[in-house]
Amino acid sequence: MSVDISTKITVKKASTSKISEVDFDNLPFGQVTTDHMFVCDYKDGKWQQPQVVPYQNISLDPSAKIFHYGQSIFEGMKAYKDNEDQIWLFRPLDNQKRINISAKRLSMPEFPEDYFMEGLKTLLKVESNWIPKTPGSSMYIRPFVLATGNGFHASPADEYKFVIACSPSGAYFGGEVKVLIEQNYSRSANGGVGFAKAGGNYAGQFYPTQLAKAKGYQQVIWTDDNTHEYIEEAGAMNVFVRIGDTLLTCPTSDRILDGITRKSIIAIAEEEGIPVEIRKISVKELVEASNNGTLKEMFGAGTAAVVSPIAGFGFQDKDYDLPTIENSYAVRFKKRITDIQYNRAEDPFGWRYQVK
Repeated sequence: MSVDISTKITVKKASTSKISEVDFDNLPFGQVTTDHMFVCDYKDGKWQQPQVVPYQNISLDPSAKIFHYGQSIFEGMKAYKDNEDQIWLFRPLDNQKRINISAKRLSMPEFPEDYFMEGLKTLLKVESNWIPKTPGSSMYIRPFVLATGNGFHASPADEYKFVIACSPSGAYFGGEVKVLIEQNYSRSANGGVGFAKAGGNYAGQFYPTQLAKAKGYQQVIWTDDNTHEYIEEAGAMNVFVRIGDTLLTCPTSDRILDGITRKSIIAIAEEEGIPVEIRKISVKELVEASNNGTLKEMFGAGTAAVVSPIAGFGFQDKDYDLPTIENSYAVRFKKRITDIQYNRAEDPFGWRYQVK
């Protein structure tokens, strides 16, 4: 049965729900999917009627260009429920803008803002019962676009599919991690697509990360592609360093994603009067700060984990441990952000967005 919920979004409800099969107190991250998804196809030069439909497989011709030329982009978002059962998003328009920045770089059609926001809100209303309230849990949201147009010739596709799928999830991972500073492989290069959330960026990270794990590390710190002298990202996250009381992070570029959590941490630090420097950070500076005791913290920042503390790093066959400190920046920033996300505190920045 189809229900016209607005002038643009059509909802087709699933005949049965699988929600009763889900243990909401023990949710893995990103493995459980909800009953519905948002879909919208691009063909004949325009986006078609957007819909919310039962969660289902996507059928593609073997010559679909996603399989051959990698036109695939995505975003990562979360929805939260407060104690009043109100639904909240965190800076969703930043995700909407960024997916279109990615689309433009990969020669894919940009998706209209009103379609994105109406589709997202409609889907979350339909799946409201799936949004967990267990502490630390949330609804992970994955908007993505893939090339569905057919043909083996190397050119942009003429058809695409925009999808938003949801996954009630627990914490991404817990505890501190040890990282290896990468000196051989690069995540991205000048003039490339490192600033875009393109699927291929992440595929290229897996092999060097596996090599690091085989050496006893959990993740990789990426360095610049030219000299490998400057740190750039921590795995799939932006990276922050605390030397003394100063918070350092790398400037965004062709190679570095303009992370929404990154921007939020910078704004909170500035509001709290913490000195912030956005500049290149050399591996040499990290090693020297570790040796002289001024390196206090390192942490990754991203949607999935919010903030992930780093316990130590490896460089040129030597390990450097970070101290355990009270009232760390990592803990402070994570609490400030999650309190806003879950509607537990005031939002002086206007980041919280209610789904009504």
